[in-house]
Amino acid sequence: MKEFFVNVTRYPRYLIAFSLGVFNSVFEPLARRRSNPVTAVALVGALVSGMISLTLVLRAMVQTGPVS
Repeated sequence: MKEFFVNVTRYPRYLIAFSLGVFNSVFEPLARRRSNPVTAVALVGALVSGMISLTLVLRAMVQTGPVS
């Protein structure tokens, strides 16, 4: 039973390491392109639209009652 709990405690570390690796591989190429003003505006627009989309989706998932 002790081995089970040791394995369970490892999962958060794997999740954090995996998430950091994904973020690094996504944001590193974008960070190199931020010096171009057109690209910087496009990245900010994509970030804002992504946050708005995420907010609307989560709000629709949590909403109780009929959809109006």
